Amino acid sequence: MSLGQHLLELRKRLFLAAGGIVVGAIVGWFLSDFVWNALRVPVIQIVKAQHRNAVINYPDITSAFDLKLQIAFYIGIVISSPMWLYQIFAFFMPALSRTEKQYTFGFFFTAIPLFLAGCAAGWYVLPHVVDLMTSFAPPDDAAFINAKDYFQFVLKLVLAIGIAFVLPVFLVLLNFAGVISAKSIIGSWRWAILVIVLFTAIATPAADVVSMFLLALPMVVLYFAAWGVAWVHDRRAARRARAFEAELAL
Repeated sequence: MSLGQHLLELRKRLFLAAGGIVVGAIVGWFLSDFVWNALRVPVIQIVKAQHRNAVINYPDITSAFDLKLQIAFYIGIVISSPMWLYQIFAFFMPALSRTEKQYTFGFFFTAIPLFLAGCAAGWYVLPHVVDLMTSFAPPDDAAFINAKDYFQFVLKLVLAIGIAFVLPVFLVLLNFAGVISAKSIIGSWRWAILVIVLFTAIATPAADVVSMFLLALPMVVLYFAAWGVAWVHDRRAARRARAFEAELAL
């Protein structure tokens, strides 16, 4: 394909991906109230847990409408993810070899479930984080929470934990690319566990050891699973290298 044909193909893929997101956002508009009611639950629980008045505030006339558009847009991205992810793969697939295609599909179908599992873990710890952060206010004060800021906070927390669950996949990817070895991964396990514990301690209240443990345990398991995959790959690569050297010696 010429450069012009590549650009036409790229425009086609972008148009289809954008169309899928728009359709998903339309569906998300009708689901936005359900999603927002679910996100508001931790704030409502503050009233019972801390015996203080806690409400979500809409400071501007258009705040509620803008927030609903935002929620609909993000729902659209999630709903249409199979569509636009396929367009990305369809654009790059012709340039990949058979082995590269296998690796790509393997990483893709591993990363997506891990990301969703991380988002579910973020959703689990969300009420604890909201309760902890608002508990620093004096007992006699009310909590007036800006709706847009609260939504952005929830989004960042859930996405951060989701991405953290996918990081082991990138370790394996770097190993397959020859950037890091399995030996270097296992050699840094102490630092990795320390970082994981610090991350989960920040994401969960210090007093809630159970939530911290439940969040840290799968991340540690995924780290060592990434080392195991990298170790198997390094052994196979070393075996192929020795076989190639033996052929050259003949």
